[in-house]
Amino acid sequence: MSNFQFANPWLLPLAFLIPALLAAYYLFASRATQPATMHHPATRLMQGLPRSWRTTWRPLATVLRMIAVALMIVGLARPQIVQGRETITGEGVDIALALDISGSMASLDFEPQNRLEAAKQVINDFIVERPYDRVGLVIFASEAFSQSPLTLDHNMVSRSLEQVELAADLGIEDGTAIGLGVANAANMLTNSDAESKVVILLTDGVNNSGQIDPLTAAEAAKALGIKIYTIGAGKTGEVPVPVPGLFGGTSIVYQESVLDEATLQQVADITGGKYYRAEDTQGLRAIYEEINQLEQSQIEVQVFNQYQELMIWVLLPALVILLLEAILRNTVFRRVP
Repeated sequence: MSNFQFANPWLLPLAFLIPALLAAYYLFASRATQPATMHHPATRLMQGLPRSWRTTWRPLATVLRMIAVALMIVGLARPQIVQGRETITGEGVDIALALDISGSMASLDFEPQNRLEAAKQVINDFIVERPYDRVGLVIFASEAFSQSPLTLDHNMVSRSLEQVELAADLGIEDGTAIGLGVANAANMLTNSDAESKVVILLTDGVNNSGQIDPLTAAEAAKALGIKIYTIGAGKTGEVPVPVPGLFGGTSIVYQESVLDEATLQQVADITGGKYYRAEDTQGLRAIYEEINQLEQSQIEVQVFNQYQELMIWVLLPALVILLLEAILRNTVFRRVP
């Protein structure tokens, strides 16, 4: 990990004085130097004579001096490249995220998005907050699928999460197989040697698919030392749901939101986890933030920085330019009294 910085950045504003110095130089120079004059009865004969190249290019010496001053200011600010190296000790948490993609996740009670899109956004923010944990992703409808294996490559998990869509859009049979979702997520953690193994399951429905009962899957997870946090998403009562229109497009109908909270509570209790209910995006975010605090990684990070000083590479050109300016001012651009 490399970064560029200035050790003394407070010196850099001095560079803004250079234009003022340049203006002051020409102001005082014009007052202090009186041009040579002569009396001639026909001064119009002197008009139109070309200026010598020395007179034309003499300001170059002053420009070179200002460039050298600017470089010296940058050099004194000490530009440097900082190379950081992290030494990580301790142990993170292995986390399997199980996400319901059944049709009811299209409900629009999580404004301004539907339940699935709101969950994806909140989960992605949660992943970002766990830089030292291995994270995997499981999606489920009538079946359960491993979308991303346990990995420290959180960019890959985020990309996989971004590709998640509703079951119908992915060509998957609709349904809510909570038991399969739990079992698949627990299976992802089977070979984990982490001290803390966690499943976070989010659903908005009732188990109505799959051959595995949620409580049976929870018992198996408990035997593997896995803790399950369950989240029920959705407001109570009727909620707006988009459905295909008769003549194309979509229309909004209101359907009863059905959530098996009792089963989700039991799944969490069996494994020593906790059940949460989220009725909007803000509430969902608060739940993941609480879980983030409950499951802290036992990590110690030591950072070692190496500094590569670049000052010499700025001051050397400044000295060369000053030398060149002095030579030009005392030879080619020398003023003769």
